[in-house]
Amino acid sequence: MKTTKSEKLFIEAQKYIPGGVNSPVRAFKSVGGNPLFITSGNGSKLIDADGNEYIDYIGSWGPHLFGHNPQFIKEALLEQIENGVSFGAPTELEIKMAELIVELVPSVELVRMVNSGTEATMSAIRAARGYTGKEKFIKFEGCYHGHADYFLIKAGSGALTLGVPTSPGVTKGNARDTLTADYNDITSVKKLIAANRNEIAAIIIEPIAGNMGVIPSDKEFLIELREICTREYIVLIFDEVMTGFRVAKGGAQEVLGITPDLSTFGKIIGGGLPVGAFGGKKEIMEKIAPSGPVYQAGTLSGNPLAMSAGYAALKYIKDNPGIYNTLEEKSKYLEEGFKNNLKSLKKNYFMTRAGSMSCMFFTEDNVNDFNSAVKSDTTKYGKYFHEMLRRGIYLAPAQFEAVFVSSAHTKEDLDKTITAHYEALKEVE
Repeated sequence: MKTTKSEKLFIEAQKYIPGGVNSPVRAFKSVGGNPLFITSGNGSKLIDADGNEYIDYIGSWGPHLFGHNPQFIKEALLEQIENGVSFGAPTELEIKMAELIVELVPSVELVRMVNSGTEATMSAIRAARGYTGKEKFIKFEGCYHGHADYFLIKAGSGALTLGVPTSPGVTKGNARDTLTADYNDITSVKKLIAANRNEIAAIIIEPIAGNMGVIPSDKEFLIELREICTREYIVLIFDEVMTGFRVAKGGAQEVLGITPDLSTFGKIIGGGLPVGAFGGKKEIMEKIAPSGPVYQAGTLSGNPLAMSAGYAALKYIKDNPGIYNTLEEKSKYLEEGFKNNLKSLKKNYFMTRAGSMSCMFFTEDNVNDFNSAVKSDTTKYGKYFHEMLRRGIYLAPAQFEAVFVSSAHTKEDLDKTITAHYEALKEVE
């Protein structure tokens, strides 16, 4: 069999890059085979090194709300490149970007730009610790908040996919300060708080989990979580790196009607470029240097390229609020097509959807937390993934990730995907 260009590139990459990839989730380890190397993307499509075209439902893991390489973001980047790509000094763009985030997300009074979602979440935890004077925090099993040491305790996403929920290199000290509760289980939270009275600085949660598949929080669970945090002087942090500006203009907190103390963002606010942000109550954010004693810095934070692309993306959202109705229509159409296929084939795989994020779990049990998510048959998912890939549909190479629909997906794209889904499922036993 002839070796493809992607296969040749992967062999070459492994000589210089650990595992041949710069992020584990890009590898095909959990589904088998080798990753595709991509040369270009436009609208809903990707082209690989061998010239094959795919309808893409990864969207660079979420940020491409408008599809690949939209003209208005490209124009913003080209304009900024003419003026310079990095100064290490303040720019007006940073003000405009911060003002727009504050306008679109009511819970955010002050915001600090960083370079990644991991930086955003680790900085939010530090801010909470500095504000409360306490050291421990609670996270939820299966939620992924980036790769900072203290988050890699029973984490989701890539760590879950690769079967390494607690990473070597994480110290016992970090592990002691990280308390893990069960997602959607308020009793588990209460037990941890009772056992660590007056020691917990923060509770961080993906209000709609996107890293153990797509699992929305139960509304009553979040209401009680909010009440507990207020009562116990605990900072409630919503990790909206994935859901912020994707499930709604104001993120999951808008959909769910819950106001956190701090929020973290990424993905869409960079317009496809590396970026992150954390923000929230003024009294907490004013603890951040240089206005306060909690140190946080980043040489390239708020760099002009990321800010120009991010501002273009958020300004488009502000000026075109109907985009979320469009995304809902397309996502619902795809969901209904998948569900009809499952019914026709007499398969009862569990499906979830939150706006333009969805997931089909290869289990017939309801999925509402980590323990139910991991009942999924990952071997079947691997077969399904490759059957879809053969039919020109590019999905995440892991069961525990989301399908992302963009405004660039056409009805023709969706119909082709639904047909491929039916055919692929027929091949999976």
